[in-house]
Amino acid sequence: MAPDTAPKKDPRAWDALTPPLAEWILDAITAMGFGKMTPVQASTIPLFAGNKDVVVEAVTGSGKTLAFLIPVIEKLLRLEEPVKKHHVGAIIVSPTRELATQIHSVLLSILAFHEPSSQALNPSEEGNAKRSTSTLTVLPQLLLGGTTTPAQDLSRFLKNSPNLLISTPGRLLELLTSPHVHCPQSSFEVLVLDEADRLLDLGFKDDLQKILARLPKQRRTGLFSASVSEAVGEIVRVGLRNPVKIAVKVRGASGDDNRTPASLQMSYLLTPPTHKFPALISLLSKLDPTPQKSIVYLSTCAAVDYFQHILSALLPDQFSLIPLHGKHPPNVRQKNFARYISAVSPTILLTTDVAARGLDIPQVDLVVQIDPPCDPKVFIHRCGRAGRAGRKGLSVIFLQPGREEDYIPFLEIRKTPIALLKKPTIFVTDEDVNKTISKMRKEVLADRALYDKGQRAFVSWVRAYSKHQASSIFRVADLVWTELGNSWGLIRLPKMPELKKWEGDKSLGVKVDMSEYAYKDKAREKARRVAVEEEKTKAPYVPSEEQIKKRKEREAWSHKHEQQDEKEARREKKRRKKEAERLAVMTEEEKVKERELQDLIEQVKRKKLEEEDEFQGFDD
Repeated sequence: MAPDTAPKKDPRAWDALTPPLAEWILDAITAMGFGKMTPVQASTIPLFAGNKDVVVEAVTGSGKTLAFLIPVIEKLLRLEEPVKKHHVGAIIVSPTRELATQIHSVLLSILAFHEPSSQALNPSEEGNAKRSTSTLTVLPQLLLGGTTTPAQDLSRFLKNSPNLLISTPGRLLELLTSPHVHCPQSSFEVLVLDEADRLLDLGFKDDLQKILARLPKQRRTGLFSASVSEAVGEIVRVGLRNPVKIAVKVRGASGDDNRTPASLQMSYLLTPPTHKFPALISLLSKLDPTPQKSIVYLSTCAAVDYFQHILSALLPDQFSLIPLHGKHPPNVRQKNFARYISAVSPTILLTTDVAARGLDIPQVDLVVQIDPPCDPKVFIHRCGRAGRAGRKGLSVIFLQPGREEDYIPFLEIRKTPIALLKKPTIFVTDEDVNKTISKMRKEVLADRALYDKGQRAFVSWVRAYSKHQASSIFRVADLVWTELGNSWGLIRLPKMPELKKWEGDKSLGVKVDMSEYAYKDKAREKARRVAVEEEKTKAPYVPSEEQIKKRKEREAWSHKHEQQDEKEARREKKRRKKEAERLAVMTEEEKVKERELQDLIEQVKRKKLEEEDEFQGFDD
């Protein structure tokens, strides 16, 4: 018998899967540019598409999304008959709106190659998705808290009858509580928990338990996570039946297991606070080729709000800047994320840890961490936004010389080694520092609103710094306040408990007449000036008889009555200021109505006092 000379198939080839994928799925994968399966896809898809629950632990950027989307699609399309109307066949739970939107987008890209599903999603006549009662299709619905109301989601569900839900936990739970939404044993096939450790970090444990309680126990479940913690293990015990654990790691050049791809270079720079932003500008300018997509991480939302204005004035002209943080309204978050994803010119995403993990942002070249993350676990996820899918990437963290250098051996202990960035060479001169600070202060002095943002942002940054889990490395006591204030372009340091005993110059050597320091917004500036003038004409604060009485009562046991009076005076001052700002933006007609209302209130008060003073005689 002649020997079998047929070449063996590559085990990571898409057509090597057993059972084989449908031709249209192979066409979709080819069109998306995925030539071979990643290790996590090759390990997961055969098991999850079969009859196994899976717990998948894989490095960031390893292709987990396709590893669960393909089995979910396969399961729904291999049913004996379509899922009934208003019944759910599959659910994918994601920790963030951005990740849920991204999963939905990838799914639609695949379903565009499946004619029945594509026609159901884009009907030519009716204008809305409609599931066929006889043809097997995949019809998803995306549920995002903050973008629609629960009533709107339910209305859309009842109208379109989707069989696959992609959602954040809170909004999903609201929909599942409706008596019109059904997940019976006969219909429900599969549940996916994506970024499970992140779901728990964000406090969704109770919601997840309630969701699991509403789903049938006889189902397939896939849990996907960058790390399987003890808390994730608890969900595994409750929600999965004899799961197969798949742990996919990447081997570095040394042969050691890494949690990041070998194509990602992780580096650090030792930079004093005043050198950080000049170093960032230098790095962006010297990298060749110019990074097309970069991510710059700050520690707080308020810092992003402040520096989005400051950095726009510092960056080289070819770079555009897009802010993104968790306190943006949902529509702003979606819009900004979409702008960043679709950008075709060099673009920087200025963000917080909201974009640290889960999001598969294509072709990120550079990640810069201006502030180290409070949670050391997040460091690796931030770095992993670059160097995905075999693409070369660079991650740089800025650390202050001194105690913060201990973060380097700290990361090595956590099996996350980083090396000093040697190329490109970043050298910042005193002239560079002075020019940068001058540009920053010019922006701040041009608009008092930016001064307000800077004050709030600096306070929030200090609070975040004080909450670092590596508290022996990041200590507020070691901060040099003048240098920090200058590095932020502040024109004075804010009032905060950490500076009470500090005897340095809180004005940072900048002379500003605060009474003339104006807002760019004309309405806001008018309100400020009205408040200033009203404050000048107001009589000095004098405690009422009741307040004096309370002070005397306190005097027997405390000598803090003067502080209490000061607090009450400040409270009254703040009330007057708010009232002046409110009146300043009113029309003349509104002011007339306001005066009439106040006169009416005064009349009622006087009448009530007269009734109380009138003697009504003795009781019988």
